[in-house]
Amino acid sequence: MSKLHLVFGGRVSDPRTLDFNDLNAIEFVGVFPDYASAEKAWRAAAQRTVDDAEMKFVVVHLHRMLEPNLTGTPAT
Repeated sequence: MSKLHLVFGGRVSDPRTLDFNDLNAIEFVGVFPDYASAEKAWRAAAQRTVDDAEMKFVVVHLHRMLEPNLTGTPAT
């Protein structure tokens, strides 16, 4: 299975959290086949908004959500 990663971001109420202000305004950067390419896209998006402290971009490990038993943690 590919180790898919999602990169997205948006305006947050507090940059220390993942509390996005408007889920309808989320910017989807893309889905990437590996962490290295996802990180490159994340860095580009974050750099583009570096002067806006309320903008936050994240990398989500989709493969961990799709196959939780492969992470080494027991399923609940």
